[in-house]
This record gives sequence, structure tokens and C-alpha cells, in this order.
Amino acid sequence: MAASRSIPTSRLSRFAKLGSLAGGVATNMLIDGTKSALTGNGWNNKALLLQPKNIEKLAVQLAHLRGAAMKLGQLLSMDAGELLSPELTQLLALLRADANPMPHNQLVKVLKSEWGEDWLNRFSHIELRPFAAASIGQVHLAYQENGEKLAVKIQYPSIAQSVHSDVDNVIALLNIARLIPKELDIQPLINEAKAQLLAEADYEREAHYLNRYGELLSQHVNFKVPKVYGVHNTKRIFAMEYVQATPIEALSNLPQGEQNNIAARLIDLFFKEMFEFKLIQTDPNFANFHYQTQSKQIVLFDFGATREISSKLSKAYLSLFIAGTENNRAGVLSAAREIGYFKDTLLDSYKSHVIDLFLMACEPLRTTGEFDFKNSPLATNIKNAGLELSAQSQQWHTPPVDALFIHRKLAGLYLIAAKLNAKIDINALFKPYIKGHFI
Repeated sequence: MAASRSIPTSRLSRFAKLGSLAGGVATNMLIDGTKSALTGNGWNNKALLLQPKNIEKLAVQLAHLRGAAMKLGQLLSMDAGELLSPELTQLLALLRADANPMPHNQLVKVLKSEWGEDWLNRFSHIELRPFAAASIGQVHLAYQENGEKLAVKIQYPSIAQSVHSDVDNVIALLNIARLIPKELDIQPLINEAKAQLLAEADYEREAHYLNRYGELLSQHVNFKVPKVYGVHNTKRIFAMEYVQATPIEALSNLPQGEQNNIAARLIDLFFKEMFEFKLIQTDPNFANFHYQTQSKQIVLFDFGATREISSKLSKAYLSLFIAGTENNRAGVLSAAREIGYFKDTLLDSYKSHVIDLFLMACEPLRTTGEFDFKNSPLATNIKNAGLELSAQSQQWHTPPVDALFIHRKLAGLYLIAAKLNAKIDINALFKPYIKGHFI
């Protein structure tokens, strides 16, 4: 784990960090750009920004700030129809870096603020060194008097208060090199990024959704949802059952049939979320899925990015998937409009390219028998179609926000299936939902 670093807590100090970062990067760009121009090589903002020394500076400072400065990358790089440039995608990847944990004095200050001066009396023991540190909080192991092990997530100080300024400052930083296409109105995405980050910073909200999923999956023996210890929870501290399990990306030694089953269960859970629960955990980060090899249960973590979806949206996606299984372009177009696409005046050629992307994403649903995620060119085909779409810059528009989160989840599950070398009959998993049992 990275060495601890004290986190800037005031709006001014965080602004100063991002301001000095932007200034340092801009200075590097000015010096190297001038050299390049004087030697006859021209001036390229993107190339100048993405020099190794600037990349390193960005990575170090963003990991130090945590919070919105890191989480924004996930939200902006979800799947905006591949409209973001490769350079921006590379830069945003930095915002998902591992964070530095808090030093002990800052950690203790947070614990006293949330639990009071007698915070040590809550447990027989709590490890002050975290076993995980991410963008919004870090996780510690604690022991109850009866020996029960808890995972206690503790939020970094001032994360919630810094969301609006951090997002605005990071966007300003990206605009230095004009990496955000001027034709694309990303303000709805920025507003949603702020709302989503504030939601994820509310640990009481996350505990609520963890309990909801525990209830919804209580009869599904393939899944385990950690128990919530509400007596310890606040908006900035979240205590849950500590569950020992193997990260899903480390399961390559399992029999292939078992890996296939794991991927199939996760995709079936996605269908349940969309068409039965109307509640979806939208963050498909590999770290959110673990597996217990003895019990054969998939353990689900991190419900901060959970979203409720309307019955109308659920029905529209069901129609979209059904049309996708039938290769029905008119049906896909109609369902896409119901979802919220194509509200603006767009060229038919652009709409056709978007429909192509939807149909490509539905290829596993359309396949009779097992779909081979490892050896399929699906991801490459979608990327190439997205690049072709991005060439039509005059037609760019912002996709519906809910759709971005749903597409992010499905794309992440496809990546997990590929990581597990899975072969799955997706069509068979989807058939029960076509009958409309859960609508």
C-alpha cells in the first residue's frame, strides 16, 4: 500500500493543490511547446500534456487529493459513445489510481469527530493501518468483544464538502489542453458526477442499499451480502461484516466450468437488477466482486453507486434487449427513443451508427448456445464502431445519464466474463425475462 499522506481538507487548500498542479503542467507545456515550435516540430497541446513528467505529476497529486479528483475519471470515462479522445481516456485513467491512506493523527481526528472521545471503547481492537484505501475512504479491520470481525470504512475528511469545487477544478484542468470536445455538452454529466459523488459519500445511504440487497438476495444461495452493523454507522463511517474471499480477478486456477458459472450468475444478477429489482449497483469494478471457493458464493461489496430505475426505463431496456436478440433495427430505434436517445435533431446516418453499437452490445444475447467472451472480437468491434461514430463530431450529443450507468455496468460484466475466459449461454439466461414475469 502507498505511504500515508495528510489530505488537504479546506476548499482553499484543495483548490491550491489543483491550481498548482494545473500551473505546473501548463508551465511544462509552455516550455516544451516553445522548444518544439522553435525546432520546427509545431505545437501539439495533447502531446505536450501527455508527456511522462506531466503524467507523473498528475498521478501523484490526484492520488493525494482523492475524492472527486479521482472518482470523476470513472464517471466521465464510462461510455459516452466513445466520444472522448484516446488522450482524455488515458488521462482519466489516472483518476482511478490507488490512494494514499491517511496518517494516524488525521485518522484519529476523524474517528473522534464521528464516534466521540471514547471511540476506542467500541471494539476490543481496531487496526489503525487500513487493509484497503480508495478514492473516498479507507477500510480497517476491527474485532467485537465476541470475536466477530468487522470491515470499517472510514471516509477521508472534507470529501463531501469538496465535491463541487474538485469537479469544477478538474474539468478546468482538462480544458487546458482542450481534451473535452467543444461539440459535446458534458454539463449534464458534470452535474450527475457531482450528485453521484455526494451520494457515494453518504455511508448511511450505502448501508441502506446494502441492507436492501441483503433482503433481495436472501433466498439466492449463489450470493453473499455482508451484514451491516448499524450501531457503528454514521454518514462518514460504515461498519459491515468482514468476509474472507478471493478477488474475482484472481480465480484463474478454478475449473473453467466454475468460472463460467460465476460469470453467468453475475450477468443473471444484472437481469434481476434491471427487470425484477429495478435497483442496480452501477460500479462493475473488479474489486467489488469476490468469491468464496468453499461455499461457492459470490460476495458483493460496495453499494455506494446504487441507483433506482423507473419501471418505464426498465421496460424500455427490456424492449431494447428483445429487439437486439432479433436483430430488429426498428425495434432498437424505438426502444432507444424511449430510453431518452435521439431527442435532438440528428442525421439518420448518426442514428444508424448508434443502433449498430446497441446491436453489437446485444450480440451475446443474440447468440444461440454459448458465447465465448475470451475469443470474441466484440470489444474491438464496439471500439472501432465508436471511433467511427466519434468522427461525426457535428452530431455529438450527451446520452441519457441513467443509460451511461447501465451501460457501464453491462460493459464491466462483459470484461469480467472475458477475464474469467467464460463461455455462457446468455440467451438462455435472458429468456425468462422476455416473458415479462417481473415487469
